Amino acid sequence: MSTHSSTQRASIQLSRRSLLKLGVGASAVLATAGLTATLSGCSSDAPASGFQVLRDSDIPMLKAIMKTLVGPHPALNPANLDAAIAQLDKTLAWTSTAAQKQVSDLFGLLSMGVTRGPLTGIWGSWENASDAEVRAFLERWRDSRLDMLRQGHSALNQALQMAWYALPVSWEATGYPGPPAI
Repeated sequence: MSTHSSTQRASIQLSRRSLLKLGVGASAVLATAGLTATLSGCSSDAPASGFQVLRDSDIPMLKAIMKTLVGPHPALNPANLDAAIAQLDKTLAWTSTAAQKQVSDLFGLLSMGVTRGPLTGIWGSWENASDAEVRAFLERWRDSRLDMLRQGHSALNQALQMAWYALPVSWEATGYPGPPAI
């Protein structure tokens, strides 16, 4: 029994060590990618034209994810998708600078090619990602053992769903009359 116990502890320690190595390696890769993007000018903090917070690089990623999250909604079309992205930007503009930075960091990781592939499994551009690929990425993050990925999924899900259902067109198409007039 003591041999089995020490063998089990050794494998647990090895797993912990491997996890720590993976964490350090991933941190180094993300830091290098962020530094490279910043130095090369790939990462712009300037909002896209007509937006207050969202950047040009965020928009294709947000559209791909929102289409998958909303699913086969009768009102989902390109114009309403654009309106929902604009609603998200408006909502983000009213949040604190710290919250905007956190959201921008998350969107940046998902938008930048160097980090998008390893983090999401989507190795090409967001415009070419299929609904199945986006769904697989979202499910992987939702069910991850890593709390950081689960939190990222929750933040994406909540922000994009709120932006979509803030639009009256999303209510009308499903027969919801909207909130009661006050």
